Amino acid sequence: MTLQSVRRTWPLRSVGLLAATGLAAVGLAGTALAADAPLPVTITGENRVDLSLDSDNGDVTEPQVQLRLNVPGEEFEGDGEVPTVFTGDYKIRIDASELAGVASVKLPCDADGLVAVCDGYELYAGQTYNRVGDIRVDVDDDSAAGDFGTIKVTGEGEGLDFTPLDIDVLVGGAEFVNRELSLPKGLKAGGTYAAPVGLRNKGAMDSEGAVLRFHGSRGLSFPDSYGNCAYAEVTTGPLLQQGTEAICTFSDTIKAGTAYALTEPLKVKTADFALYDIFNYGFSAVSPTEAKSLREAKDYRPGSGPDLQLKEVPGVDPADYTRYAELDLPATNKYDLELTGASLKGAKGDTVTAKLGFRNNGPAWISALRSGGEPIGFTVEIPEGAEVTKAPDACRATQIAEGTKGYLCFVDTPLLEDARLSFPFDLRIERVVENAKAKVALPDWDNPSESDKSNDSAWIVLNGTGQSTSGGTGTSDGGTSNGGTTGGGSSSGTDGGSGSSSGATGGDTSGGDTGTDTDGGLALTGAGGVTLIAGGAVLALGLGAGLVYLRRRAGQGGGTAV
Repeated sequence: MTLQSVRRTWPLRSVGLLAATGLAAVGLAGTALAADAPLPVTITGENRVDLSLDSDNGDVTEPQVQLRLNVPGEEFEGDGEVPTVFTGDYKIRIDASELAGVASVKLPCDADGLVAVCDGYELYAGQTYNRVGDIRVDVDDDSAAGDFGTIKVTGEGEGLDFTPLDIDVLVGGAEFVNRELSLPKGLKAGGTYAAPVGLRNKGAMDSEGAVLRFHGSRGLSFPDSYGNCAYAEVTTGPLLQQGTEAICTFSDTIKAGTAYALTEPLKVKTADFALYDIFNYGFSAVSPTEAKSLREAKDYRPGSGPDLQLKEVPGVDPADYTRYAELDLPATNKYDLELTGASLKGAKGDTVTAKLGFRNNGPAWISALRSGGEPIGFTVEIPEGAEVTKAPDACRATQIAEGTKGYLCFVDTPLLEDARLSFPFDLRIERVVENAKAKVALPDWDNPSESDKSNDSAWIVLNGTGQSTSGGTGTSDGGTSNGGTTGGGSSSGTDGGSGSSSGATGGDTSGGDTGTDTDGGLALTGAGGVTLIAGGAVLALGLGAGLVYLRRRAGQGGGTAV
C-alpha cells in the first residue's frame, strides 16, 4: 500500500485510474499479455507535499514520498523466491529541477543535483517488491510562502509503458490546527457530549475552502444531520473498524492567522455500552471541489437539514489548538468480567470435560481501541490426579507460579458487552483424588473499570463433595449462571456483533449471532484481537483507564485530518 492510498488527502489523480485500467486489460496474475503489447507500469507515491515555514515538517529522518512501481498481477504471498513478471533494463528518472529556490530535496539513487536516475532490472506483480526509493523535502533559506514546484517522476524501458507521477510541493500554504478537546465532567454512558469543534489557520496563506472530517467508534453516534455533510456507517466486520465517519465541506475563505468555530457544538451521542470510545476530528485546507473525490472514495450517505457553518473567533490562545483533536469517552462506565468453573466426577481412566466459562456481564464493552485489540489472559490450574488430553486452541501450557503448572488462556478484544465464551478442557483421571480443586483466575490488577472482582476467579472441582466452584460470591457449581457454561455440557452465547478472532495457539474462531464451541475450540461472541500477563504469563496492560497509547502521534495520525 502506498502513502497515497493510505492518506487519501489529496484529489485522486488519473494515475490511479490508469493503473486500474491496466489491471483490467491485463487481468490477474498468470494472464499473458499480447506479444506486442508493452507491460503497463504505474509509478506510485504521495502526489502532494505541503511544507510549513514554522515546523520541522514531521520527523526529519522520514521521507514524505516513497516511490514504488505498480505492475499488473496478483501480488506474491508466501515464502520462497518472489516470481518475476518482467526481466530487462529500465530506468526511473526523478526530476526535481522546479524546486530550485523553492525547497531542499533529498533524492534516491544516483542523484546529480536535482535530478536522479534509478536503474532496475526485474519487476514483480503488485508494488510491494518494486521499491524505487524515498524522497524527503524541506524548507531552506530561500523558501518563502507561496513558493511552488513539481517533482516529475518518469520511466522508460523496452517492453514497458510507464505512467508518470507528478509530486506538487507547496511552501507556506494554509495550515490548519484543531481546537483541543477536554473530557466533559459528569458525562455518563447514554449521555451526549457537545464537542467544541473549531480550527485555526496558522499558515501564511488563505485557504479557499475547508473540509471537516470527524469519526466516532462503535459506541458513539451523531444525532444531527447536516446538508453540507455526508456520512458513512460501518456496522459489520471487525469491531475495531465499526463506527461512523462524516465529511463536511465549507466554501468559506479561511484567512491566515484566523480562528473559526462551528456555529453550534457538534453533538456526540454515547451508547449505554460505550466506554473509552474514540471521537476525533480534523480540518484540512481542501477545496469543496477536491473534497468531492474524498466522498467518492467511500460509500457516503448525503446529510439532510441545514448546513453546518463556521464563524470567526477573535482573540484565541494558539496553545488551545493542536494537530490532532481526539477524546476517549465516556470514562465512567464499567463492565463485569466473570469466570465460571466446573464440578466433575469420574473413575480412574475416565476422560471428563471441564467447560470453563468467561463472560462480560456489561453494561460496557471492552473496546481496546488504543491497543489495537490485544488479548486478555487468565490462568487455569489442573486438578491433582488429572492430566489434560485436549486444551482449547486459545490456551497454552505454561508455569503459572513456581512449582505450579497450568494453562494461560486468551480472550480476544474488543469484547462485546454481552460476550459469552466457553473453554472446554478434556481431563483424563490418572488417579482418583477426592475433592481435588484447581483455580481458574484473571490476573489481580488494579482496573477501575471492573465493577465486581469477586467473580474474577472460579474452581474446577474433581470428584468433589458438594463444594462450590465459585472463587468468590458467585454461584457456579457446575451449572449455569446467567448464560455461563456447565461442566461437560454445551454452551452458546448471543453476540451483539460479528467478526473473527485467532486464539493464542493459532486456532481460528468466529463470532456470529451465536457462538458455540466445536472440536475443543473457543466459542467467541466478540472479535478483534490489551495483553494481560499474570504470574509468569501475560500482565494487565491496557484495559480501561490504563490503556496505553501505542500510536506514535507525530506524523502518523491520531486525528482524522484529511
